[in-house]
Parts: sequence; structure tokens; C-alpha cells
Amino acid sequence: MLFPRDLAASVRECSATFPALLVTGPRQVGKSTLLETAAEPGRRVVTLDDPAARRLARDDPAFFFQTYRPPLLIDEIQYAPQLFPHIKMICDRERRNGLFWMTSSQQFDMMRGVSESLAGRVAVLDLLGLSSSEIARRPRMATFLERLLDPATPATTPPVSPAECFRRILRGSYPALWANPRLDATRFFGSYVRTYLERDIRRIVAVEKESEFLSFLRVAAARTGQMLNYTDLARDAGVSPNTAKAWLSVLRTSGLVYLLHPYSRNLTVRAVKTPKLYFTDTGLACHLVGWTSPKTLMDGAFAGAILETHVVSEILKSFLHLGREAPLWFFRDRDGREIDLVLEAGDRLHPVEIKKKATPPPSDCAAFAAISPDRRGTGAVVCFSETRVPLSRDIRVFNVSDL
Repeated sequence: MLFPRDLAASVRECSATFPALLVTGPRQVGKSTLLETAAEPGRRVVTLDDPAARRLARDDPAFFFQTYRPPLLIDEIQYAPQLFPHIKMICDRERRNGLFWMTSSQQFDMMRGVSESLAGRVAVLDLLGLSSSEIARRPRMATFLERLLDPATPATTPPVSPAECFRRILRGSYPALWANPRLDATRFFGSYVRTYLERDIRRIVAVEKESEFLSFLRVAAARTGQMLNYTDLARDAGVSPNTAKAWLSVLRTSGLVYLLHPYSRNLTVRAVKTPKLYFTDTGLACHLVGWTSPKTLMDGAFAGAILETHVVSEILKSFLHLGREAPLWFFRDRDGREIDLVLEAGDRLHPVEIKKKATPPPSDCAAFAAISPDRRGTGAVVCFSETRVPLSRDIRVFNVSDL
């Protein structure tokens, strides 16, 4: 079963305006399927998961491109960065758009090769797992910010109940799990983690003991939706702080986690202040922590953090899957007032609170006052409200299903 992906329109647009296109994202989120579905007749496909093709690409890139001529889709190109200089030469020689489509499940050194060899020649798009709108086969026409700023935009889906929401959270967003309802999620995620360790992690960092890295994964997943503290993370995982930083960098650049930074007008301060950690797939996070029942998940201590993770991930996808950069931050001032999410648009900051309740009172948005009135834009509360009645003239209410 194929799910229409919102990013398909950006793929076609970028292919018409750039010689090369690269789609990055975690394994098994549908990158290859997206490009194969969007490809025009005559575009050849080669995957570097194939040992023979990978060996040819590494050992003799010139002969590789004599064998596989553009227009070409190269799957998992991170396995052969030796191809990038040759792609540059072909792009410069032929001066046509849409010559190369590529996918990558990891960035690391590969992205350095892209920036050095293909600067100005390649469009880079990010794909995560299925969004709620993609699962519902409801094309997304606007980012969450655009919907927030347009009060006339109608809700296109019925409100989701807490029970149904946590069922979806536990299932996660990998297309394979939604294409086959009978596929056991525990078995899928167990296999996914083993494959991730064997195919990606061991190629990048030294992991002497699988059990240590698995423990680190579980400790990191238990902290989704929380401030990132490397010292505590390292202590609980039984590794050094430097190892924790290196391993978390691997998770981040492979798309499994997202770091949400605090807002500051000073760009340097933004980069050094402590971010919040979010897993990009709630099902994987739940599997790693050990939650297996939607009911116990909804009623347990993990509920608030995993709901916040789900909402942040959905809002992030609303930007990435339309080919946009995501201007997302969180806000905390010196008095300890914190706002779950802040969306930046020009000189305006739009605050968002995430609540596991159906009727949030205005007091739940008291921290919005921490943003100066001359910069504070329309805010939102994302919750389980069925009515979507605004809390005030400048605070809108969204059901979790509206994301």
C-alpha cells in the first residue's frame, strides 16, 4: 500500500530547477519509494545497497557512470561519496536540470562531500516518517504556521480522541507499519534497531559492545521531550560524556532525533544553549522505553513527554514535507517561564502550548506574556478540544488531529 507523500511536489519542483536532488532521512521512511513513484519514464534506478553496484561506484566511478547514465536515481549514495566529483563534472558538462536524484539515510561525511562538490547544483530535501495527514491520505496544503495565521482555514479532519491519538503514537510513523496493519510493531522495531546498528552505526563510530549502544538508545528515548543533559545521559547509559555526545550526534544526523534549540535574538547564544531532545518517531521511542499498550502509555508518566514529541514531530513535518525550513524553537526566560514551542516568522514569535486535556483554561498560556507584546504574534494551544473555540482573540485552539 502506497501513501501519497506531501514532499512529492517539492521533488518535482526542485528537479525542474536543479541539476541534482538529494532526499535525506532515516532508514525506511520511504525515500526510495517517494522518488521511484515521482520518477518520469526513462529514469534509471541503481541502489548502492547492492554490493556489486557499490563496489563499482567506489572503485571505478567513471565506469559506473558509463554503465548508469542520467537521468538517474542513485539510492543510498552515502556508501560511495567517490561519485560526487563525477556528478559535478556531468552536471557542469550537460547543463540540464533533473539529471541526478539521490537518497541518503545518513549525512555525516557524505554531506561534506555534497557541500564541497555540488554547491549550487543540488537541492536537499528532508523526509521523515508519515505525517498524520499522509496516513489519512489528506494532502497538506500549508504549514502549521500558515494555518495558525489564517483563521479562515477550516479543520479538515474530525477531532481525535486521546485513546486514538495514543494508539497512533505507539504505532509510530514508518510506512511499513501503516501499510500492513498485521505487522507486529515490536518485531518491526526490534529488527529496525538491529539493522540500524549493523548497517549504519558500525560504519561510523566504534561501538565495541552492542549492549552499550542499545542501553544508550533506551536512555535517550526515555528523555524525549526533555532538556538535553549530556552528563546525566552519559551517567545513566554507563558511558563517558564524550561518547554520549558522539553517539547522540550520530542519532541526530541520521534523522532519528531532533534537537529543538531555545530562542534567542543572538545566533551564537542559540547555538550554545541547552536544547530539548525529541525522537522523530514516537513508535520507536515507545519501543525503546518499553511501552506496549496505548492505555498504559496514555495513563503513564511518559504520556506528557511522548504527546509533546508527537506534536513537535508533526509540526516539524508540516514544514519539511513541503520543502520548507522549520523555524521552530522553544522559549525560556530568566524567571523560568517556558513555552513548549515558538514559531518564528519575520519579527514575530508565535507561541504554542501542548496540553493533554480537552478544555485548557487561559491560564495554561500565561507564559506567553514572557514574549514582549510588540513581538508576540498569534498563539496556539494544541490539545484534545473538540470545539476549536479560540481561548482569546490572539490564541487559537487546535485539536491534535489538526496538525
